[in-house]
Amino acid sequence: MMTIDRKRSALVLVDIQPDFMPGGGLPVTDGHRILDGVRKLMDSDAFGLQVATQDWHPPDHVSFAANHPGKEPLEVISLHGHDQVLWPLHCVQGTEGAELHPELPWGQVSVIIRKGDDPRTDSYSGFRNNWNPDGLRPGTGLAGYLRERKVSDLYVCGLARDYCVKWTAEDAAAEGFRTRVIWDLTRSVDPSGDDDLRKTLASAGVELVESSELEMESPS
Repeated sequence: MMTIDRKRSALVLVDIQPDFMPGGGLPVTDGHRILDGVRKLMDSDAFGLQVATQDWHPPDHVSFAANHPGKEPLEVISLHGHDQVLWPLHCVQGTEGAELHPELPWGQVSVIIRKGDDPRTDSYSGFRNNWNPDGLRPGTGLAGYLRERKVSDLYVCGLARDYCVKWTAEDAAAEGFRTRVIWDLTRSVDPSGDDDLRKTLASAGVELVESSELEMESPS
């Protein structure tokens, strides 16, 4: 079992929203199957801090295929010098699909980072936006928030494994946090790439763990 240093550890909950569940605007296969395990983590006393990210797009967001005449979802275009996947409409500000999933105890979370709210650029990571028109990836402030609270270890779960979880974990490791992805509490848009994704995350210094490996105590 892996003992969690509660005082130094944070649980990072990435984009656990109805639009990424079956029936949502951008459904991730079996995305709903992470909910029970995530709830158990949130209700445990294992983490001194819990933070969440929330996809929060305006209707005219540049990542939506509907805003590019003649383009279809999952086509790739060049945007600000980098590849950009065009997505179906999802997590539009103010819609039910954009809310944090109602089955989870969000009162446990200390801060929610809303991302993707700039119509000109996408935002996968909880730490940095994707490239903007100036070619930069501006920070969200999450790294500073965690450092101010003396956090050194991050445990990342949520959706989707091959996009927002991946980018969040990679950026966390680059920021110097000891970063672990809780693999069984994530799901991919394209599961066929999971073997390569494991290697990519490992090469970025991210450790992959299973929730069953984590030693958790119930709150007293």
